[in-house]
Amino acid sequence: MIHIAGKLSEKRKERGITQEELASFMGVSKASVSKWETGVSHS
Repeated sequence: MIHIAGKLSEKRKERGITQEELASFMGVSKASVSKWETGVSHS
């Protein structure tokens, strides 16, 4: 099983991108990215 939350955070940090920058690029809120990375939400 792939752990999306951990991978998302890991890859974002490897690229030096903030949660806010990723959220803006994806057209979602920073809170959504934070929830994805912590595993609180996956939708």
